[in-house]
Amino acid sequence: MNSGRAIGGAPDRLAFGGGQPLRGRLRLPGDKSISHRALIFAALAHGTSVITNLGTGADVGATARVLAGLGVIIASDGGAVVVEGSGVEGLTEPGDWLDCENSGTAMRVLAGVLAGRPFLSVLSGDASLRSRPMGRIVEPLRAMGAHVDGPDGATRAPLVLRGDALHGIRYELPVASAQVKTCVLLAGLQADGQTVVVSPAPSRDHTERMLRALGAPITVDGLAVTVTRGAPRPFEMAVPGDPSSAAFLAVAAAITPGSEVVIEGLSANPTRVGFVTVLKRMGCDIELTATGEVCGEPVGDLHVRASELHGTTIEGDEVPNVIDEIPALAVAAAFAEGVTDVRDAAELVVKESNRIGTLRVVVGKLGAGVETRAYGLVVRRGAAGAAAFASHGDHRIAMAMAVAAHALPAESTVEGWRVVASSYPEFAHDLARLSADDTS
Repeated sequence: MNSGRAIGGAPDRLAFGGGQPLRGRLRLPGDKSISHRALIFAALAHGTSVITNLGTGADVGATARVLAGLGVIIASDGGAVVVEGSGVEGLTEPGDWLDCENSGTAMRVLAGVLAGRPFLSVLSGDASLRSRPMGRIVEPLRAMGAHVDGPDGATRAPLVLRGDALHGIRYELPVASAQVKTCVLLAGLQADGQTVVVSPAPSRDHTERMLRALGAPITVDGLAVTVTRGAPRPFEMAVPGDPSSAAFLAVAAAITPGSEVVIEGLSANPTRVGFVTVLKRMGCDIELTATGEVCGEPVGDLHVRASELHGTTIEGDEVPNVIDEIPALAVAAAFAEGVTDVRDAAELVVKESNRIGTLRVVVGKLGAGVETRAYGLVVRRGAAGAAAFASHGDHRIAMAMAVAAHALPAESTVEGWRVVASSYPEFAHDLARLSADDTS
């Protein structure tokens, strides 16, 4: 029985199941976080940049369309994306609202770019994005001299930005957030003086690594990042595979007996592969081997074998670097002996869905014992033969349930599958490719 079979001709409801071993080698689409930044940094550079293996999800497409709305020339050339950058001063006033669709990264990061531009722009998105918190970027941008308006004091989108001269600030993030950090740093590249962003804990550092590799005026001292006025240079880059997407396939291999999978050319950034450490702590036979570096980003191959898992605790500084992978890890917990306790993860509430509440519902359908708390959840091993799952409008919930369903002995369904297009539209196809009885 192949994974990812459409039910009744409706591609929004897919069937998975049968517990076929996953075997083989796979190279994933480009990392979503790096892809967003590659497009934006190319637009801020003076000259032509060429990007290959750009992420294929709708979120990355939204960033490209917003940049095009600001006058950036972006074209496809075979398997490459070519960006003609004219520097931040080359951006032009948009003729309409800029639609970030469902991408929080697009909205929060591009707000930092637009905060210093001498024109009016409006960043909006779909209903889900308009409900997500934006005050966390508005506060530092206003402190730098930007004019930002919006509903409820600009605590949510749409955000109306009237660009002005910016000045550098020292900003201590209330919580570790790569999106907020990047927003302030990109505003700082347009500001007088120094801009210093201090994080309370490590978070994704793609911005720092890439800007430093591209010659921008940036320094890193522990959890403090400093920028002055300047710009990255144009570049050529093959975007490494997305580790957040890899986490779901890694869990699928770990919980499906007889599986052995290698995922090649993956981003091995230490702030992105915390799930490897967690799975290894749960008893998973998993190894990440370094193979090189691209634009300051380490790259490696991930090797995963089916394993007998046991529960663990995920907490503290580890959480920011696995926050997007917790739906996959919750599924691993449902197939593991003992108890898995996820703490310090209140940020899950403001993702594409309230993932604490959503995971209680969907992981509970695996027969697992799930207790939810304001800051996280506790999962105890489940036992189910089949189930009917819903995505709850959340791409990572949909992929997590596909992973669980694939490992179950009987056919299960995932309703609302189209949301996966925001990050990894090829997921069902790639899961099927790795299935031992797949011949495609």
